[in-house]
Amino acid sequence: MTSTDTDRQARLESLLDRQDILDALTRFSRGMDRFDRELFLSAFHTDATIAAGDYVGGPTDLYDWASAMHETGQVATHHNLLNHTVDLDGDTAHAETYYLFVGRNRDESNWIAGGRYIDRLEKRDGQWRIALRTNVIEWSGLVPTMPLPFADVPDIHQNGAPSRSGDDPSYRRPLTNTRAPHIPA
Repeated sequence: MTSTDTDRQARLESLLDRQDILDALTRFSRGMDRFDRELFLSAFHTDATIAAGDYVGGPTDLYDWASAMHETGQVATHHNLLNHTVDLDGDTAHAETYYLFVGRNRDESNWIAGGRYIDRLEKRDGQWRIALRTNVIEWSGLVPTMPLPFADVPDIHQNGAPSRSGDDPSYRRPLTNTRAPHIPA
């Protein structure tokens, strides 16, 4: 194998590791937003430590605490992942991921917050998962409430209504469209 091939192979392995790390972070976000406990927990090693707001502890208790908080406070949440950097060092990685949190509160106000997830991830048994997380919250505020768009379209949820469960359309396989073609005037 030439040095060019070796360099290329190392870059490919690094890319795959980075993608697996981003996939773990995405499982956390999607698992929280869909109240999918199994998916959420798959982002963490079982002995992980997480510091998020008042909470400091392991992933199972974090899910129970956070899902109860979001169930009580919001009808919908979006944990959006933004800028993402990873420093790889063998089977350990340090990642910084900017996030934008948006919640539709039960009182119909909208909460928005931004910050960064600072994670140490470890690759164990071929799986990248979070071993330590610090949630740095940098700002927060309320956004004026406006009507949800397209609320007056009679069949808007015919393909499935948003849900914080496995009933959400994102879990449907295969995904299909049951709405008739329509181009608004």
